[in-house]
Amino acid sequence: MSKPVHQAPMEPDARGVRQVSFRALGTHCAIQFRCEDGRRALEFVADALGWLGAFEAKFSRFKPDSLLSRVNQAAGREWVPVDPDMEKMLDLADAMHRLTDGVLDAAMLPLIKVWDWKVVHERLPDQAEITRAMSLSSWKDVQRKPGQVFLSREGMGLDFGGFGKEYAVDQVIAIARKHGISDALVDLGRDIFAIGGNGVHPFWHVGIQDGVQTERCTGGLAVTNYAVCASGDYARRFEHNGVRYGHILDRRTGWPVRHGLRAVTVIAPGCLLAGIYSTAVFVLGLRDGLRLVENARGVEACAQDDNGVHVTREFRRFQVQPA
Repeated sequence: MSKPVHQAPMEPDARGVRQVSFRALGTHCAIQFRCEDGRRALEFVADALGWLGAFEAKFSRFKPDSLLSRVNQAAGREWVPVDPDMEKMLDLADAMHRLTDGVLDAAMLPLIKVWDWKVVHERLPDQAEITRAMSLSSWKDVQRKPGQVFLSREGMGLDFGGFGKEYAVDQVIAIARKHGISDALVDLGRDIFAIGGNGVHPFWHVGIQDGVQTERCTGGLAVTNYAVCASGDYARRFEHNGVRYGHILDRRTGWPVRHGLRAVTVIAPGCLLAGIYSTAVFVLGLRDGLRLVENARGVEACAQDDNGVHVTREFRRFQVQPA
């Protein structure tokens, strides 16, 4: 099992902030934290990277020997024994499905494969391919009993990419707290959780990605004890015959989301929750997405389309005013 590779020095800066940068879960990651004790700092980083390495080894669909891959390989054939960690992930997938009324579905792997981003810019899938993939992409066809799971139809497959990274952020924050670290910012591919402060302020600064002018931010947030997640079609997209397509799929249509939203930023008490809502808002669109957030306790959102930026009632209290 390979661990994420540490790529940055651990010496504290003038604010007392240490930073470690690495790649894990298929993306660039960074952890910033304040800890005067150098040994404790190293123990925390080793613990965090060890947990991330084990998590990826077990739940990456790209690793053929992962537990998730074994579940997918047995689709339509046999039940697969699962451990408590997998039971937890399946519980989260079920909760995500119910919370979003099926808009987010961990069993969408057949549909994801049809929209393989390495080839779709050359040839879009035809509707027959999409329809067949949609018929195999339903969480309702996942059968469970204690200690076992069965994908009931051949060709089905699970993918935890819709919430796995966010869950991992929450776990790294929990590891930091276990080591007595109260000031930290964990960033796994722009899924972020901040606790405490940055050594100058009793909070951390987090930028709001501009989904139109992608080289800039539309503003900043002052965040402590909250998570921030962003969704949009600005980071991973392609064009085919002059039409722009993003990587986020709408389970209801089988096609990439295309209704005018460019970027969504969500603030929530946990990263898992923030990630679920940011993706759900992007899929549902401006009106229905913000309505979903307005009904969620402790969750705030900012949605950008070609007409500007739209926010929920309390989002602005997190925003940092330009100097």
